[in-house]
Amino acid sequence: MIHYDYDLLTIGAGSGGVRASRVAASFGAKVAVAEEKALGGTCVNVGCIPKKLLVYASHYGEDFRDAAGFGWTVGPRSVDWTKLIANKDKEIQRLNGVYGKLLGDAGVEILEGHAQVIDPHTVAMEGKRYTAKYILVAVGSWPSVPKFPGSEHAITSNEAFYLPVLPEKVIVVGGGYIGVEFAGIFHGLGAQTSQFYRGGLFLRGFDEDIRVTLAEEMRKRGIDLRFNTDVIKIEKFNQVLKATLLDGSVVEANEILYATGRVPKTRRLGLEKAGVELSDSGAVIVDPYLRSNVDSIYAIGDCTDRLMLTPVAIAEGMAVANTLFNNKPVRLDYENVATAIFSTPNCGTVGLSEEQARLRNYEIDIYITSFRPLRHTMTGSAEKTMMKLVVDRATDQVLGCHMVGPDAGEIIQGLAVALNCGATKAQFDATIGIHPTAAEEFVTMRTKSTARA
Repeated sequence: MIHYDYDLLTIGAGSGGVRASRVAASFGAKVAVAEEKALGGTCVNVGCIPKKLLVYASHYGEDFRDAAGFGWTVGPRSVDWTKLIANKDKEIQRLNGVYGKLLGDAGVEILEGHAQVIDPHTVAMEGKRYTAKYILVAVGSWPSVPKFPGSEHAITSNEAFYLPVLPEKVIVVGGGYIGVEFAGIFHGLGAQTSQFYRGGLFLRGFDEDIRVTLAEEMRKRGIDLRFNTDVIKIEKFNQVLKATLLDGSVVEANEILYATGRVPKTRRLGLEKAGVELSDSGAVIVDPYLRSNVDSIYAIGDCTDRLMLTPVAIAEGMAVANTLFNNKPVRLDYENVATAIFSTPNCGTVGLSEEQARLRNYEIDIYITSFRPLRHTMTGSAEKTMMKLVVDRATDQVLGCHMVGPDAGEIIQGLAVALNCGATKAQFDATIGIHPTAAEEFVTMRTKSTARA
């Protein structure tokens, strides 16, 4: 019988890798995690957590303005960017320690340094070699900036979390959720913000009503949205960057943030030497049980280029641990995975968009509402909330729920449970709402949208 140093060696201590390692150890496996940077991966260090903290910070400007409608007098105020970033860093360092303790308490050994796969059972790092019955690749992804004249002057979301000063003028390039979130963050903190996207409307793949509504709301706030445009050149003059656009116009900024996509962080792992098949983007190609074409090597999370969401990586990590060490092979269902965009305002979605439902040949009914939140009857704000249900006409099953408005993520999370239970529109209608809340609108929509039949 072959002896290995470990039953499982995980490369990458992000949310997915840590969960897989801890759960595998709880099943009795001997486990090690290799990590070359801070524990917690993208989500904890330069992703979900610090981004949400900055989103919170960016909302206070609006809250201060709204307070006047409720009788509050708010004096002079300003943002201390240095203090905000320092407090954010302190919280991230705390979480790094939490992750280390979680792994230690589970009996997982932490190996510090860059790991390279030598063969299907061997990993080399820091001049040493370690063997494992199974290797789990959980290295995540990395921001990608296209090459063009002056692209070296652009930053990504990674650097945005550590800027020494809050820029006065910011350009955000890209139309995904990271782009719209950072546009809201910078604008909310007081920067003059523009967002450029080469397509006709951002958030491709999301429901059209989410895309249209969010664009309207961002423009109401004064964010300069420009679609069907792109940057072809960046020039730097002292502390000013000049971006030349497709139409020849020039826009100045202090920082230009590129949020044009992420690529799997697999290129320096040596996976090809071990015979692992990768896609053109570098993603590890896996089967439904998250196994690569090499039987002993599995992969989870962003580096598989499926759904780049932290909870998905965590679920995949648990699936691998159960499959390999608990005699319970798990095949994940990626339908009805809820997600939120922490834009300003927030967006939340679960299930099929209207467009996806039609492409799958469903005969559907659409229920949609747009209203002014109760809070803003006192503030004078023109902000609108949008809610939408996509319903299968034949079975009455709710196929999709979509929302733009405050706390959209919190509300959609609950609806995700209903969709995963196969809830029907009749069951939504039979549910008594909580009044007065925005969420009750999801159980009080009775009128079909005749324009969508």
